[in-house]
Amino acid sequence: MAQTIERPDVREATDEASVTAVPWVTIVWDDPVNLMTYVAYVFRSYFGFPKHRAEQLMLRVHNEGRAVVATGDRETMERHVAAMHGYGLQATLRRADE
Repeated sequence: MAQTIERPDVREATDEASVTAVPWVTIVWDDPVNLMTYVAYVFRSYFGFPKHRAEQLMLRVHNEGRAVVATGDRETMERHVAAMHGYGLQATLRRADE
């Protein structure tokens, strides 16, 4: 007697795994308050970027209006955004694929 065994929906599980695997990003926005040197200082002191990288990101914030300064899991990006707010910078987070 043949017996039918139901298989779990593997596609659904894969889709959920891919959704959680998408990283989040921390974005720092340009503002009219903070000096460019201060923004570079924050990137160096908080993220530990070398001077050249911190200035590169600061210039991207200044010229393009924003820069992605970190990528990772949501909790870590939330901590980075809170830290940027603590330094007086405007920052947000979003999924990297948005």
